[in-house]
Amino acid sequence: MAERRWIHPLGDLGTDVGALIEPLAVAYHAVRLSGARPGQFAVVFGAGPIGLVTTAALTAAGVEQVVVVEPAEARRQKAAGAGAATVLDPRSVDVVEAVDERTEGRGADVTFECAGVDQVLATAIRSTRAGGTCVNVAIWGHAAQVAMNDLVFREVSVLGSLAYAHDHPATIEMVASGRIDPFQFITGRIGLDDIVEQGFRELIDNKEENVKILVQPR
Repeated sequence: MAERRWIHPLGDLGTDVGALIEPLAVAYHAVRLSGARPGQFAVVFGAGPIGLVTTAALTAAGVEQVVVVEPAEARRQKAAGAGAATVLDPRSVDVVEAVDERTEGRGADVTFECAGVDQVLATAIRSTRAGGTCVNVAIWGHAAQVAMNDLVFREVSVLGSLAYAHDHPATIEMVASGRIDPFQFITGRIGLDDIVEQGFRELIDNKEENVKILVQPR
């Protein structure tokens, strides 16, 4: 039997929205840890599922200047819908220079690494202002390589954000109040019989075009 502390009433929200509360809570937790607030400048590296919900959580927190960095075109298009004010393709622009240009040379107040890639982490750190914060949200498949002098010389803080702590109630309220549109993240609805070809296979072969595929027995 589940412990009571893991049970959260959805109110008037449907179970389809309820299925998105967990990833949204991951993003809410990361944004809360970062200390991001209205008037600040944020950069999200990676527009996969976690990057997209982090972008939405930042927007819901009142951070208007959110830049998303993503090489895949399909994901860049989704980032704009999630609330990104600017979307950059790192293959065609120097991200650090672009951030400096938009912040008058100051750098971003907070950055979020949502890709789990060494080069991306390095760019995120170098895009963060002196005294700013870089939050790692990604789960890494290898030991990360970090240029420590980039941290030391700029006194950048790097935080790790794991899962969602006790942030489900606040996340549910955020969705219920309309500050986040959860339906934009549902890219498919399938039956249980279709879970292999239209679920797992779809996410493997077309991962750039999908965020969350919901499975319902029928």
